[in-house]
Amino acid sequence: MGISREFKELWANLSEEDLARIVRMAWEDRTSFDAIKEQFGLTPNQVVRFMRTQLDENAYRRWRRRANQQGHLKHEKKRPEGILRFKCKSQRLDGSIKGSK
Repeated sequence: MGISREFKELWANLSEEDLARIVRMAWEDRTSFDAIKEQFGLTPNQVVRFMRTQLDENAYRRWRRRANQQGHLKHEKKRPEGILRFKCKSQRLDGSIKGSK
């Protein structure tokens, strides 16, 4: 599966910090694909393609397995009603963890 010129241009416009943030958000269970779309404009399919390019093969397989098993968390419509946050209590909005150096 190739990557279209459109996707390459979209990713070229993002900074290294933004690319790293998308990878972190995709790995986080609480962050839905809708939150990634809202922040960066990537659809769930684009996130999957992006992760395929950013991760090695084994890490990508682990991520896909995790995203499929936690699918009820990665899609806002499938989430249980009690989950309102997209991050844990000790996590800042920039993705760093409070109390870590």
